[in-house]
Amino acid sequence: MVEESKTMKLKEEVCTSEPRTEYCQTNGDIRVHGKSSTVYIVPHKTITMDENMSRSVKPYARKDETNAMKRVTQWSIKTIQQAPNCTKNHSIPAVIFSTSGYTGNHFHEFSDTIIPLFLTCKQFNGQVQLLITDNKPWLILKHKPFLEKLSNYEIIDIDKDEELHCFPKVIVGLKRYDKDLTIDSMKEFRDFLRSSYSLERVKAIEIRDTSKQSLKVKKPRLLIVSRKRTRSFTNIPQIVKMAKGLGFKVLVKEGGRNMTRFANIVNSCDVLMGVHGAGLTNILFLPENAIFIQVVPYGDVELLATNAFGKVSEDMNIRYLEYKIRLEESSLVEEYPLDPSSIRKQDWEKQNVRLDIIRFRPILQNALELLVE
Repeated sequence: MVEESKTMKLKEEVCTSEPRTEYCQTNGDIRVHGKSSTVYIVPHKTITMDENMSRSVKPYARKDETNAMKRVTQWSIKTIQQAPNCTKNHSIPAVIFSTSGYTGNHFHEFSDTIIPLFLTCKQFNGQVQLLITDNKPWLILKHKPFLEKLSNYEIIDIDKDEELHCFPKVIVGLKRYDKDLTIDSMKEFRDFLRSSYSLERVKAIEIRDTSKQSLKVKKPRLLIVSRKRTRSFTNIPQIVKMAKGLGFKVLVKEGGRNMTRFANIVNSCDVLMGVHGAGLTNILFLPENAIFIQVVPYGDVELLATNAFGKVSEDMNIRYLEYKIRLEESSLVEEYPLDPSSIRKQDWEKQNVRLDIIRFRPILQNALELLVE
């Protein structure tokens, strides 16, 4: 939250408050002290003030979520006549952002950090210094190819840094759109990801027709995104057998922290299917014109699922198919055998899925037909 102690507007500082994020852009003589989480603005000599001004910002792009924001370090932005002396000078701008919040959830990493970072930093063409607060080293390692392409400079873990860094421009916080997984040009972002992870395929396969003879020549690749805990498929062998019978080459994989490996697996496939969950964020790596099949769990989840992945997949130039399971395909029917109506809304996250192969088969057939050139 941005707090204003005086209403004086200075050219050195422009703060923006939007429904889901807040960020401040500072220009001029800007000094950053990590250990005290403070950004000092030294005003031009022509500006006179009766007293100092101060704001506070939490640099994480999900300000509407209290549970996320309470984990984020608050930074002070102070306009001050006499600031501490610089110990390290930089000629490029800097961006301060937090890797706290809902980090650890793949969907939120992209919605709240990766896409906002791209939106904020793309203007600098690599000439930007990233300053991380609430640093999680495993996250930096996970997204290393993306971060290295975004900035030509080694990331600074600013919380532990004792230097007083001086920059000509500092942005505290990240820009973002109101909707998750959204940016003005998803093509531009996906092209950037493709380049970051050296993904070879731009477009999905095109087959002549769905005859067995054609599918022997060109066999589309189907990726089944699996899960170990909840919302996992409990009859994967049967799904694989049915899909192979239709003409697919089938892979079954679970996402992990090796983003480069999994991004390349996803990019090698023409169809991706999985039960609604954060792992479906990996559709970002699919080639254009690929098919995405979201399996919607039993319960009041349809709107959530469609909003999270259905609508945004169209912006990615990915064809979207949806399969809503019935109660008999959910493990919840075993937990509430006598009274299925007592299933609570929040229980949908706990279920596993046993796909009705006969009922699901037309969905995969439709996917094949969409791949016909």
